[in-house]
Amino acid sequence: MDVHMPAAAAVVNIFAPKSSRVIRALLVNAGRDWSEREIAKAADVSSGMAHYVCKSLEEHGYLARGASNRMVLVDPVRMLKRWAAYNQYDNTNKFLDYYTFEREIEGFMRNIAKMKSPYAATVLTGAWLVAPFVRPTDLHFYVPDKGTAEKIAARLGLNPTPRGGNVKFVIPYDEGVFYGRQEVKGVKVVSKVQLYVDLYNYPARGEEAASRLLDMILREWHVSRK
Repeated sequence: MDVHMPAAAAVVNIFAPKSSRVIRALLVNAGRDWSEREIAKAADVSSGMAHYVCKSLEEHGYLARGASNRMVLVDPVRMLKRWAAYNQYDNTNKFLDYYTFEREIEGFMRNIAKMKSPYAATVLTGAWLVAPFVRPTDLHFYVPDKGTAEKIAARLGLNPTPRGGNVKFVIPYDEGVFYGRQEVKGVKVVSKVQLYVDLYNYPARGEEAASRLLDMILREWHVSRK
């Protein structure tokens, strides 16, 4: 798929941070139909942004319009895989390293589950909670900003370290990563869609974990692997 759009459009790449909010909203809610106004509101983007992204998706066969002009995502699996292949978790986010002396992941999860501050587990940490397969060696959590990371770290007794920490707070490339956040065993985790996208190109068995998670997503969407 060509991710570039006509020069006259306000959006040049449907996988850019703001425009990918539209894709995320469509995938998290796969199966429902939309008006452009509804998509813009759900994705928290301008009506112009929603229009151009939807137009591009429609031109490439990802969206279809019904008799009432409402749109539905017709090939969510292909769309999800295309976005995941484009995304580079390690290169697009900012990481703040901390160290915990807690030896058991289960103990750490019980403690962070008590936090009221906004966060969401992702990559192998999220996968371990949602679709257990690979036990993570370090723990990754999206937070909206550095201040939130420092607040959670202080309450959990974490020690900051320049690099190589076993707890990583991740300031995301865009706050849209929190859309559709779920709760698993009391711990806040990104949506399955965001989790798959983050895992796909993640090293250290990320692709294996992504594949296992995809099976779960496909069952929820009532579709089979292609």
